[in-house]
Amino acid sequence: MNKPTGQRIPGYRSESGFTLIEMIIVIIILGILAMIIIPQVTVSTDDAKVSSLKANLTSLRSSIEVYYAQHNMTYPGIKKATDGTTATATADEALAAFSAQLLQYSDATGKVSTTADAAYPYGPYIKNNKLPDNPYKDNTVVCDLTVTDLTAARAADGTTGWKYLPKIGVLFANDNGTSGGVNHSTY
Repeated sequence: MNKPTGQRIPGYRSESGFTLIEMIIVIIILGILAMIIIPQVTVSTDDAKVSSLKANLTSLRSSIEVYYAQHNMTYPGIKKATDGTTATATADEALAAFSAQLLQYSDATGKVSTTADAAYPYGPYIKNNKLPDNPYKDNTVVCDLTVTDLTAARAADGTTGWKYLPKIGVLFANDNGTSGGVNHSTY
């Protein structure tokens, strides 16, 4: 039997859509699920960043210590990379030497070269010619030649991803961030 146009047949219900109540129930269920899932994803993302930060710090610190052991107990950034004997006088010189000495080949004094040969048997200590990123900031480094005391060393200013103290060989996160109530500079 065909439905006449313009007339309504008693007991006949159109099956073409959802009712308002059904839509509201679905929206409420989706909202509850979102309230449960989104915080878990956020925590997982922060946990992954913290793990990456700690792994990158470990890698950088290991590279610094290997350099120290192979270069007569001198940390990278203390001597200029151009000659290996002159002390760095400014933070910019220390940063340039630090980067070059970890990313290129070097001799026992810390003088660097882009190619490996018998005169430059050490390094590079960090592969891919790039310092690892701080996942909360970037991979830029600031050097501070004034700090010689470890107890006052970890003062992050948030300007760069990493802070390096060449005189005592300390590297830490400089992003001013915290995770789980712990300052990144304390990792």
